[in-house]
Amino acid sequence: MSPFNYYDESLNFEGKSLLNHIDTHYHLILVRINYLPQRVVTMDLVIADFIIRWSHLLFGIAWIGLLYYFNFIQGGYFKTASPEGLADAKAKLAPEALWWFRWAAMATFATGVLLLGSLHGKGGLNTYIAISALMATFMFLNVWLIIWPNQKIALGMQEGDAPSAGAKALLASRTNTLFSAPMAFGMLGSHNLVVGNPDYMLMGPMAEGCSTGFMVTIAIILLLELNAIFGKLGPITTVKGVIHSSLGLTAVLYLLLAYI
Repeated sequence: MSPFNYYDESLNFEGKSLLNHIDTHYHLILVRINYLPQRVVTMDLVIADFIIRWSHLLFGIAWIGLLYYFNFIQGGYFKTASPEGLADAKAKLAPEALWWFRWAAMATFATGVLLLGSLHGKGGLNTYIAISALMATFMFLNVWLIIWPNQKIALGMQEGDAPSAGAKALLASRTNTLFSAPMAFGMLGSHNLVVGNPDYMLMGPMAEGCSTGFMVTIAIILLLELNAIFGKLGPITTVKGVIHSSLGLTAVLYLLLAYI
């Protein structure tokens, strides 16, 4: 074999000349370069979505944690505290806790709206997340439109009928506690209970593909919210009562969504 023949064979790569080989890799590099910005944008969206979910979780922990503090701890303390301790708590502790409470609710709601928009764009809305979002929205409105305005009167921060304001705030707060367990159940169920089951997905318009159980569930939530505004405490008067009622409501709503 001559040196020229050896050189010629060395320029072949699986039957392709060196120029063809270089040309092929050149076009492959161009494809990868053109694909890179799209991949970067996709990764940025994934990271942004994750940060929103993470923030939503953190804000939600703060919000619901303070909700449970008010209902399970502070309320009982106010009933047994000495006059001096009660006055000090109303003047210092409660206003500070309410500040964190209402703004944690605001941040949770805002990040939740962003997540709903993301899910809608991906076609990921389902009955569980719809029910959860409805309860969370009522809970947010209860904080800002009922609990906070009436707590300011009950704590003496504004003039008004303190006993009446305190009762209104308590009813709305108890209703939020009632909603908390099924709301959390719906959030988790939106991912874990509908996988591979298209019967729970909201296809197209909200009304299309919605079951009777879904509509009954909405009606129950609306009635409970109306009770938070115009009704009475009833079985959610005590801490034990609201915990049992919340767990019972979770079971009822799940059965309606899953089997009716």
